[in-house]
Amino acid sequence: MNQRRSSCLRLLCVCVGLEAGLLCFGSSAMAQDAATVERQFLIPETNDSMAGEGPVRRYDWMKNLWQKRRSTFASRVQQDQNAIVFLGDSITQGWGDDFRGAFGDRKVANRGISGDTTRGMLYRLKEDVLDVNPEAVVMLMGTNDLEEHATPKTIAGNVRLILKELRAHDSEMPIVICLVMPSSETKSRPAGKIKRLNKLLTEIANENDGVHLVDTWTPFANENGDAKKEEFPDLLHPNEAGYQKWQAALEPTLNELNL
Repeated sequence: MNQRRSSCLRLLCVCVGLEAGLLCFGSSAMAQDAATVERQFLIPETNDSMAGEGPVRRYDWMKNLWQKRRSTFASRVQQDQNAIVFLGDSITQGWGDDFRGAFGDRKVANRGISGDTTRGMLYRLKEDVLDVNPEAVVMLMGTNDLEEHATPKTIAGNVRLILKELRAHDSEMPIVICLVMPSSETKSRPAGKIKRLNKLLTEIANENDGVHLVDTWTPFANENGDAKKEEFPDLLHPNEAGYQKWQAALEPTLNELNL
């Protein structure tokens, strides 16, 4: 009897040990998976691995937001398949993931990250945009590059690279470029530079079939070419009236494209 009890106890210890080992292995694997996800959405420490030219923002708040937003995007890849994808910065993000119902029954996906630059958008284009096989892409970008002292030519070069990747993914996909909205010299975004950048964006749209330009500068600019306080309280981000005007500017093009 004692011998059988001893054998049972040994067997129990072995089973408990195996279970503990499996639990530890499982926990370790989960931890490794979590670490992999975290690394996947870190902003690269240097620009060496990043295509394009110009600034990449690495402020602490930007790193945290980048990781949080991109992790959310990754969790929605299947849900957002074949959506109209809006790619941009805080102006796009600020519209909300549901765009406050502005687009009715259209399937839309918000891929804006506050503070992002065109080079950052180029870097995250594959996972955040292309992986959802968008029906169309709406782009508003470049204002943060200007604040970081990038030249309009540099910004336009990054936009061209983004278009090249979008076209390589789907040569028939409609692409909508929105002109950079007015801001203010007090925000390091003087009207003259925005106008020069918008001229280049207009040229890019005219040179590329299937790329459609939406004028989101003229409806917002005052007589000096700057943003109006009643639509951009901080002279950078639109309020509800501003978003409604943006939606109104987009609507004819979306309808023309049967989107």
